Formats: sequence, C-alpha cells, structure tokens
Amino acid sequence: MCGIVGAVAQRNVVPILMEGLQRLEYRGYDSAGLAVRQADGNLQRIRAVGKVAKLKELLDQSPITGELGIAHTRWATHGMPAERNAHPHMSGERVAVVHNGIIENHSELREELKAHGYVFTSDTDTEVIAHLLAHVMETEDDLLQAVRTAIRQLVGAYALAVSSPADPDRLVVARAGSPLVIGLGVGENFIASDVFALLPVTQRFVFLEEGDVADIRRAGIQVYDARGDQVERAERISQLSASTADKGPYRHYMLKEIHEQPAVIAETLEGRIHKGRLLEESFGHEARALFDRTQGVHIIACGTSYHAGMVAKYWLEEVGVPCSVEVASEYRYRKVVVPPGTLFLSISQSGETADTLAALRGSRQMGYVGSLTVCNVPESSLTRESDVALMTRAGPEIGVASTKAFTTQLTALRLVALALARRRGMSREQEEQWVNELHALPRQVEVVLELSDAIAEMANAFADKHHALFLGRGSFYPIALEGALKMKEISYIHAEAYPAGELKHGPLALVDADMPVVCALPKDPLLDKVLSNLQEVRARGGELFLFSDREVRIELDRYQNLTLADINPGTAPITYSVPLQLLAYHVAVLKGTDVDQPRNLAKSVTVE
Repeated sequence: MCGIVGAVAQRNVVPILMEGLQRLEYRGYDSAGLAVRQADGNLQRIRAVGKVAKLKELLDQSPITGELGIAHTRWATHGMPAERNAHPHMSGERVAVVHNGIIENHSELREELKAHGYVFTSDTDTEVIAHLLAHVMETEDDLLQAVRTAIRQLVGAYALAVSSPADPDRLVVARAGSPLVIGLGVGENFIASDVFALLPVTQRFVFLEEGDVADIRRAGIQVYDARGDQVERAERISQLSASTADKGPYRHYMLKEIHEQPAVIAETLEGRIHKGRLLEESFGHEARALFDRTQGVHIIACGTSYHAGMVAKYWLEEVGVPCSVEVASEYRYRKVVVPPGTLFLSISQSGETADTLAALRGSRQMGYVGSLTVCNVPESSLTRESDVALMTRAGPEIGVASTKAFTTQLTALRLVALALARRRGMSREQEEQWVNELHALPRQVEVVLELSDAIAEMANAFADKHHALFLGRGSFYPIALEGALKMKEISYIHAEAYPAGELKHGPLALVDADMPVVCALPKDPLLDKVLSNLQEVRARGGELFLFSDREVRIELDRYQNLTLADINPGTAPITYSVPLQLLAYHVAVLKGTDVDQPRNLAKSVTVE
C-alpha cells in the first residue's frame, strides 16, 4: 500500500504518472512502478526498488509512452521491499493492478488460484487480485463486470485501479476502506489516492464513497455504488494549490497547517483501520513479529515529539505495557538498563534530529528487541535505519512550530498502543471503541477549528503579558507542556507547564493577576481534582483561561472558558492540543512576531 496514480488521455500520460508519484513521496514507500498501454496494444511495466528517482532513471534509459497507465508507490506489507513485490502487478498480459490496503483472505485465494494453474511471482496480497481478475475474465470479457465479480471475493480494505491491454480507453477502480479520488479533465481523466497527486493537471475532483466502483474513460466517468446502481457523486473544486509552499488563503503557514489537521489525521489513519479493526499489516511486513516480541517500550524523542511520547506513555501503560519516555539528549549520555523484550521507539518530525538519531544508533548493542520510528519524512535517516517505520503522513510542514506533525504523531502512537493492547488481551469490543474514536477524530478537530475567532478574542488578554502558566493532569500534562512550548516558540512569552497537583509545591508563588493560567478540562476521573487546583489559582488572583468539555460544570469566579463539543475520551489529548495551538498563534499575531520563522529556531535540529 501507499500511493496510486492513473490516467487515461489523448497525450502521453507517463509524465503525469511520474509527477503524481513524486507528489506522493511524503507518504512513505520503498518501491515504485508503473504500467502503460503502448500504441502497439501491449502493457509495458517498469518497477524499481527505492525512490521515484530510481524509476525515473530507468525511464530515461528506456523511455516508454502511452495514453493510458497506472502507477504506484509501495510501502511493504506482504513481502519485503523487492522489485518482484513492487506494483503494478500483472497476470500475464491480460490485466495490471495497483492496490492500497490489505486483503485479509489472500492466502486462501492464492491456494485456489494455484489450483487453477496460476503462477505467483511475488509475496504480496495484491498479485492475488491480478490473477483473480484474470480468472474471472476467462468467462467475463467486460473489465468493469470482471472487477465487480472479483471484489465480491475480497475480504479487507482496498483501493484498486485496473487496466487491461484489451481496453485502450479504460481504467476501472474500486474503493473499500481506502480512499480513491477521480480527477476530471477535458478529454482526459485521472485517478489517485490523494488529490495532491493530481493538482498539476486538475482541480476538479469526484471522491468515491465506500463500496463504489467507477469506469474511467477519456470522455467521462460512470460511478456505481455497492449495490451496483449507477450513481452521481458530487464534483468538487479543490482550493489547494499545486505548490506545497503556497499559503493559500491563510496569513501564515502555521495557520494553514493547523487547519490541515483534520485531513492529515485522516490520511494517517488511511488503510490502517477498517470496520472496527486495526490492520497491523499496514505498519510494514516486519511490524507484527516485532510487536509479538515487545514486552515494554522505551520512547526517545526531543521537543514536541517528546511531548507526543509522554502522551503515548499513558496510553501504553493503560493497556499494561511498561513504558519510559526520555529526552534523546539525556538518554544517549547515561547508562541505560534495557529490560528483556523492550522496543526502542523513536519519534521525530524530520527523521534527522541529531540526538534522536544518535540514540537509535547507540541502541543497537543494548539488547532491544528492535526499533520502531514514528516519522514524517520517508527518506530520512531514522526511517532508513529503524527496523520498522510508521509514517505520519502530515505532508510538508513549513512553520517551525509544529502543529499537524504533532497531532499525526499522536494519531500514529495511538495505533501503536492499539497494536500492543491486542497482545495484552484487549477485547474486540474495546478495539472497536478505540477504532471508532479514531474514525471520529478528524471531524472533532474540524469542530474545534470553528472556535478560532473566539480564541483570537481570548488571545487579547495575553498581548501585554510576559509570563504564562499551563496546567494539566494525567495525559493532559504533556498537552500543557506542548501548549506552553507553542506559546514561547512563537510569541516569545515565557510559558511554563506543570501538573496541576504540583501548584502548591512551588509554582503557586508566581501566580498573580499578571500571570494568565491556561488549563484543559476534559470530563475524566481527575476533573474534580483539577477544579480544586484551579480554586487555588483564583484564591491568589490568577486569571483563568479554560477549555472544557460541554458536560463539565465549572463553579469558579472570573474565568474565560471555551467549550469543546463531543470529545471522545481516548483521543481527547489530540483534540485538546488544537485550541492551544490556536491560542499561541493568535497571541503571536497580536505581538507582531515572525510566526513561521521564530527567532533562533530551526525546523530540523540536525546538530547536537
């Protein structure tokens, strides 16, 4: 699984396919390939292990052209990274397939197809689809009908694009559990797993819904729903620019990236959860064995990524997995005791953070069962050097103060916690609850973003302040740390964060009318204790700025509160981080600082 691009046109589609693959590189992948129908009617396939640049080298050496083609970047799930496992997969010269997702019954289908004489040349679940289609086409000549028949036998999640040399003007696509979008042109049409891949050629899109099958031709498209009825799906005009460095309608990159969070969180979940279940295979072909051996976790990170790791510690220990979290620059310079069965888990936005990378390299002789990185850059050193890499799919983040990279890290770490919870006896009902909460998360973040103007009003109270205090308890203490970090990074206000229960152990001495105190108030078992801590603040004249669930009853005097609706408890730390990002942003705008490039800071810390 990873990225899909396809095109049917009256021009050479190879440049379109290659541009689309390059624009999907941020998603993480280990091989790339394409299959193009040439003028002589034959399908020409080229595949390469490694980056899209390697595929381009092969095309430069042996150019191909054609007016119909499909292409793919693969992240290994079934089978190691190798040319034989790269997409597209073919069954003889009859059909070519690219696929995102996991086919759960591939083993059974493989044995059935072998019995019919089909020879398999890869380790993938996708090749099963190609041979299944070829088998169906022995009795069903129409490609659309063959796809419909074949997918009825598939169990799992998939986004499929299929071409056949017998159809010079046709792509057939299907979607179940993994997104697929159609790009509309004039006398040409396109398909992709992400609109970003197609922005250079169109801004008109049709988003397929669950169970849809579509017939894509130069002259137009036809979409059929899960029952086989022809349906109309709304055409949408994308407001995104083909340039990743375009702020669009936003004043700053940071604000743009804050507002991208619903989409990139959904992207991070794509193909990894389906029908109430976690699809572990989507983590990579080595992940399952690594998780099987894991009895505990050491999380190593820096800055914002460290805060994400602190949240993950609560999630992991909630399900019975021992976990410690350390700043990489401290970890690498002390003697570390590694209990048997411990997983080394690094977190980094860039994948080049010097201290984190050095910690990974130093960990190899320390007895860990293996290494997993949660990262946003697929070609980075951490990704290449870790045993397993879980990509966050946040896309390029231009603003130095991390926003969408942080929330996608948390989303990915929630998936890791779920994978390990399975091995601690998590029930199917509990797993379904976690998955449903993750499904709901993008929409919940969208609702929080609607509070931006109200948060901008709240920010006025901080414009002339020099200090601020952020409080939280449980998994919201690291969220308070992240909120304070955002405030100091871009507004240059000195901000500190403490566990709310620690107020009386020192920080309370700082509280007065000039020290704004910020706190998240989710409805959880610690709520009454946090409210009691806030009473201590009010008794010293501190001004409170609160974000709460709408079910929370606050009996305090002199406070400002914004209510967040419909927050699920499991993913609440992710949701509550968003208003703190917006608060820091609006304060920085009021103070006139350089929001996207704050002084003294760099996006990627590649030196010690």
